[in-house]
Order: sequence, then C-alpha cells, then structure tokens
Amino acid sequence: MRTGFNVVVTLGIIFVLFTTVGVFIADWERPPMETRQIGYRGVGMEQISNPRTQGDIRLENRLPTVIDPVPPGGRPAREAYQNVQILGDLTEDQFNRLMLAITEWVSPEQGCAYCHNVENLAEDVPNKVIARRMFQMTKHINQNWTQHVAQTGVTCYTCHRGRPVPAEVWFRQSTGQPKGLVGYDGGQNHPAPSAGLSSLPMDPFTEQLDSPADSRVVGKTALPVRQGPSIKKAEYTYALMIQMSQSLGVNCTYCHNSRAFLSWDQSVPPRNPAWHGIRMVRDLNQNFISPLKPMYTKAKLGPLGDVAKVNCTTCHRGQIKPLGGAQLLKDNPELNAAILEPVASMPVPAARPEQEPQSPTQPVGRQPPAAPGGDQTRPVPPAGQPPAGQVR
Repeated sequence: MRTGFNVVVTLGIIFVLFTTVGVFIADWERPPMETRQIGYRGVGMEQISNPRTQGDIRLENRLPTVIDPVPPGGRPAREAYQNVQILGDLTEDQFNRLMLAITEWVSPEQGCAYCHNVENLAEDVPNKVIARRMFQMTKHINQNWTQHVAQTGVTCYTCHRGRPVPAEVWFRQSTGQPKGLVGYDGGQNHPAPSAGLSSLPMDPFTEQLDSPADSRVVGKTALPVRQGPSIKKAEYTYALMIQMSQSLGVNCTYCHNSRAFLSWDQSVPPRNPAWHGIRMVRDLNQNFISPLKPMYTKAKLGPLGDVAKVNCTTCHRGQIKPLGGAQLLKDNPELNAAILEPVASMPVPAARPEQEPQSPTQPVGRQPPAAPGGDQTRPVPPAGQPPAGQVR
C-alpha cells in the first residue's frame, strides 16, 4: 500500500514538473487568438493571429526617416567622383542623397567607413564591391521580379533595417554523418526555429532555396505507380512551408485551399506571388549573393564555409508585406538608376512533361495574363508555373 502511494506521488511530481516546463519554457501562445474567416464556413479557411504580438511586429517593421529630395540638375556623379561604376548617371546631389540613405539603412553606427577606405574613397575594398553588387541586385528585383514585389519594390532597408548584415539570414547546416548502428538522421529530430521546432529537417533552405529543385508533396494517384519524389523531399517542403508561414505571420490557408492543396485553379490568389517569391530567392542566392564569397573574410562565413543567404524572413519579418507594404522605392528612385549589367538570372526550372504542359516561356518581369473572362480575382499561372492539378 505504501509503495503504491509513493508511486502515485512520484508520478504526480513528474507531471507537475513537465507541466511547469510546458507552460513557462515551451514555445506556445496562450489564448485568446483572433480568427478571420476567408472562405466558406466549416472548411477551415481561416487566418489566426495573436493580438498580443502585433505591437512587437510593428516595432520590428518601423519605417526609416525619408531624406528630403534634392533639386534636379547638376553634373553627373561619374564626373564629380572617381570610380563610380554603376551610379554614374545620377547627379552629384542625387548620389550624395543616396549615400546618406544607405549609411542610415545599413551602417548607422559604422558610418561611411564600413564600405569605404576613408583615406581613398575611390578604392575598391571588399565591402564596397559587395555593396555595388547589392545595388544591382536591388534593381534586378524591382525590374525583373514584379510578379512578387509588384510596384511596391524593395530598397536596402527592406532587408538590412539598420544592420550591416540583415538579422534574418541563413547558412548551410551540417546534417551529420552515419555513425555505427545509430544511422543517418538527415538533420531530423533536431528542433530548430527554421522548421518550427518540429522533427522535420532543420535545414530546409539548402534543398529549397539554394537549388533549382521543385517542391513536390502530393501525389496524383491513390497509390504510387512509379518512382517519384521521395518522402524526404516532402519533409523538406513541409519544413519550408512552416518557415514561410512564420515569415509572413499567416497559416497555410493564406496561399492554399484547405480542401484542395494540390489544385491551382482552386487556390487563393496569394499562392501565385508566393510561387514566384521562392524562385526569386533562389535567383538572388545563386546569382548575386553566393558568387560574392571571395569578398568575405573567413569570420563572416558560415560553419560550412558559405556566405549568409536570404529567405522569406529576411524581408517579411512577420508581415504579409515587408514593412507593412510601404513603398520606400517611391521615395528613393535613385536605386533604380543602377546600371544593371547582364546577369545570368536563374531561369524558371524546366518542367517534367508529365507534370506541366508545353507553352511559350514568359519573360521574367512581365505580368501574368489576366484570367479568362476578365476575372482578375485569380491570376492565371504564367508559363512554367504548375497549372491546375499540380502542387507548388
């Protein structure tokens, strides 16, 4: 009898301890939550938000001070200064205004010396070379990825927010090697914020945002009829979707139909720019950011020797539109004056014939055609995009 009582007490103590840990340590959100219905009743088309976190999110997305515009006219910057390679078409005043803005956006504490040799501003030091390429990347986004950024556009502040290196970047992570009888875990069961502290792969970015691989999860038949994407591929995709959901502060139904995740013709409109956003991030990582590795010191590289790369959180920071959709580019048109050398922009991945129909390639930067019958509520996926019946 005494022994049974001791067992009950011990189990009770253990229960209390685990409950305490769950309440005060685990990453969970207490009710009440706010729910907004975005579809028919009873089908789960809802968006859920925590009103207690919105203040912190707005603070993280506060806007910078806009510098007063300068009067037109004046000599070109290429004549006023030496070694101005991509912003030479700006006037001297426009050039100086942009440099002041960049200092506040990227290095408010370090000042001009973060990118320049203050003894010789014309010298091409590593950070200046990197900044020059970032100017080109910014114009490339605003000019060639309007399917994602629309007319809102981006500026350096969209990512940097007053920091030389954006707060939300990622490096490749080692997934370990097979060890004895334990086997290879593939980076799973290592709870990480990048995968929502789940048991999914802790590095969904290398597979999904630094390679041309397509995301494939849902099969088209009840049983497999041939070798297709592996379960591992689906796990990487799910991990990325969790990260995207956290980045935008939304849940799955913001882009997907709760009754038909697979179907494009039943998806809500935001799925279209999200699809382009994934490919835009791949383009930036592969064609602009990673090639700059020789410019970085070893201390700035990741544990596997790669440079810091971008993902959805880099810009969005918990909001559907970065910085609440503020059109900072409108206030800083000088950013679109950068001379954009021909860049081998990553093309839309070639589709497998059995998954997508043959159709002419639509140039990047052009808006997708309107839906048949003048319906503007659901854009028709452009050429190369998974059509109706295909998963992202």
